[in-house]
Amino acid sequence: MKRLLITFGLIVVLAGAFVFYNKLYYPTLPIETISKKEVIEKLNKSDEKILKLTSENGKEWYIVNEQNQSIVDEIIIDMLSQKEWVFKRKDGSGLFFEKQGEDLIITTQKWTGDYSLINIPMKFDE
Repeated sequence: MKRLLITFGLIVVLAGAFVFYNKLYYPTLPIETISKKEVIEKLNKSDEKILKLTSENGKEWYIVNEQNQSIVDEIIIDMLSQKEWVFKRKDGSGLFFEKQGEDLIITTQKWTGDYSLINIPMKFDE
Protein backbone atom coordinates (compact mmCIF):
# COMPACT_ATOMS: atom_id res chain seq x y z
CA MET A 1 0.00 0.00 0.00
CA LYS A 2 2.84 2.36 0.87
CA ARG A 3 4.51 1.69 -2.49
CA LEU A 4 1.22 2.46 -4.29
CA LEU A 5 0.88 5.80 -2.48
CA ILE A 6 4.47 6.75 -3.30
CA THR A 7 3.94 5.85 -6.98
CA PHE A 8 0.69 7.82 -7.09
CA GLY A 9 2.34 10.81 -5.40
CA LEU A 10 5.22 10.73 -7.89
CA ILE A 11 2.79 10.65 -10.82
CA VAL A 12 0.88 13.63 -9.41
CA VAL A 13 4.11 15.61 -8.91
CA LEU A 14 5.35 14.82 -12.43
CA ALA A 15 1.99 15.72 -13.98
CA GLY A 16 1.94 18.98 -12.02
CA ALA A 17 5.47 19.82 -13.14
CA PHE A 18 4.53 19.10 -16.77
CA VAL A 19 1.46 21.36 -16.57
CA PHE A 20 3.44 24.16 -14.90
CA TYR A 21 6.44 23.93 -17.24
CA ASN A 22 4.30 24.02 -20.40
CA LYS A 23 1.95 26.73 -19.04
CA LEU A 24 -1.07 24.50 -19.70
CA TYR A 25 -3.05 26.35 -17.01
CA TYR A 26 -3.25 29.46 -19.23
CA PRO A 27 -6.28 29.86 -21.53
CA THR A 28 -6.11 28.74 -25.13
CA LEU A 29 -4.42 31.12 -27.56
CA PRO A 30 -6.15 32.14 -30.80
CA ILE A 31 -2.72 31.88 -32.44
CA GLU A 32 -1.48 28.64 -33.97
CA THR A 33 2.19 29.44 -34.58
CA ILE A 34 3.27 30.08 -30.97
CA SER A 35 2.71 28.18 -27.75
CA LYS A 36 1.58 29.53 -24.39
CA LYS A 37 5.00 28.68 -23.00
CA GLU A 38 6.75 30.70 -25.73
CA VAL A 39 4.45 33.68 -25.10
CA ILE A 40 5.24 33.70 -21.38
CA GLU A 41 8.97 33.31 -22.07
CA LYS A 42 8.90 36.29 -24.47
CA LEU A 43 7.03 38.38 -21.91
CA ASN A 44 9.50 37.50 -19.16
CA LYS A 45 12.47 38.50 -21.37
CA SER A 46 11.03 41.83 -22.50
CA ASP A 47 10.61 45.24 -20.91
CA GLU A 48 8.53 46.60 -23.81
CA LYS A 49 4.99 47.90 -23.25
CA ILE A 50 3.78 46.05 -26.34
CA LEU A 51 5.45 42.91 -27.62
CA LYS A 52 5.11 41.34 -31.06
CA LEU A 53 4.38 37.64 -30.81
CA THR A 54 4.08 36.43 -34.40
CA SER A 55 2.72 37.03 -37.89
CA GLU A 56 0.06 34.62 -39.06
CA ASN A 57 -2.53 34.57 -41.87
CA GLY A 58 -2.01 38.23 -42.82
CA LYS A 59 -2.18 39.41 -39.21
CA GLU A 60 0.36 40.49 -36.67
CA TRP A 61 -0.25 39.44 -33.08
CA TYR A 62 0.97 41.52 -30.16
CA ILE A 63 0.55 41.23 -26.41
CA VAL A 64 0.37 43.85 -23.68
CA ASN A 65 0.96 43.10 -20.01
CA GLU A 66 -1.70 45.43 -18.58
CA GLN A 67 -4.98 44.92 -16.72
CA ASN A 68 -6.52 48.31 -17.54
CA GLN A 69 -8.07 48.23 -21.03
CA SER A 70 -7.91 52.00 -21.49
CA ILE A 71 -4.14 51.87 -20.98
CA VAL A 72 -3.94 49.01 -23.53
CA ASP A 73 -5.86 51.19 -25.99
CA GLU A 74 -3.48 54.12 -25.41
CA ILE A 75 -0.45 51.89 -26.01
CA ILE A 76 -1.95 50.75 -29.33
CA ILE A 77 -2.88 54.31 -30.34
CA ASP A 78 0.66 55.50 -29.56
CA MET A 79 2.22 52.66 -31.56
CA LEU A 80 0.06 53.27 -34.63
CA SER A 81 0.39 57.06 -34.49
CA GLN A 82 4.13 56.54 -35.00
CA LYS A 83 3.20 54.91 -38.33
CA GLU A 84 0.99 57.93 -39.14
CA TRP A 85 -2.32 56.15 -38.53
CA VAL A 86 -4.92 58.50 -37.05
CA PHE A 87 -7.21 57.12 -34.35
CA LYS A 88 -10.88 57.67 -35.21
CA ARG A 89 -12.96 55.77 -32.65
CA LYS A 90 -13.39 52.73 -30.47
CA ASP A 91 -16.31 50.34 -30.87
CA GLY A 92 -16.35 47.35 -28.53
CA SER A 93 -12.99 45.63 -28.79
CA GLY A 94 -12.16 47.36 -32.07
CA LEU A 95 -10.02 50.44 -32.54
CA PHE A 96 -10.55 52.24 -35.85
CA PHE A 97 -7.76 54.12 -37.59
CA GLU A 98 -7.34 55.96 -40.89
CA LYS A 99 -4.36 56.88 -43.01
CA GLN A 100 -4.52 58.52 -46.43
CA GLY A 101 -8.15 57.44 -46.92
CA GLU A 102 -7.47 53.83 -45.94
CA ASP A 103 -9.15 52.26 -42.90
CA LEU A 104 -7.54 49.91 -40.37
CA ILE A 105 -9.32 48.02 -37.62
CA ILE A 106 -7.35 46.69 -34.66
CA THR A 107 -9.04 44.20 -32.34
CA THR A 108 -8.10 43.36 -28.78
CA GLN A 109 -9.04 40.54 -26.49
CA LYS A 110 -8.20 39.66 -22.91
CA TRP A 111 -6.11 36.51 -22.72
CA THR A 112 -5.92 36.48 -18.92
CA GLY A 113 -6.64 39.14 -16.33
CA ASP A 114 -3.13 40.51 -16.87
CA TYR A 115 -2.62 40.17 -20.61
CA SER A 116 -4.38 41.53 -23.70
CA LEU A 117 -3.83 40.16 -27.19
CA ILE A 118 -3.85 42.59 -30.11
CA ASN A 119 -4.66 41.55 -33.66
CA ILE A 120 -3.42 43.95 -36.34
CA PRO A 121 -3.72 43.46 -40.11
CA MET A 122 -0.21 43.44 -41.62
CA LYS A 123 -0.96 46.47 -43.80
CA PHE A 124 -0.56 48.79 -40.78
CA ASP A 125 3.21 48.92 -41.28
CA GLU A 126 2.97 50.32 -44.80
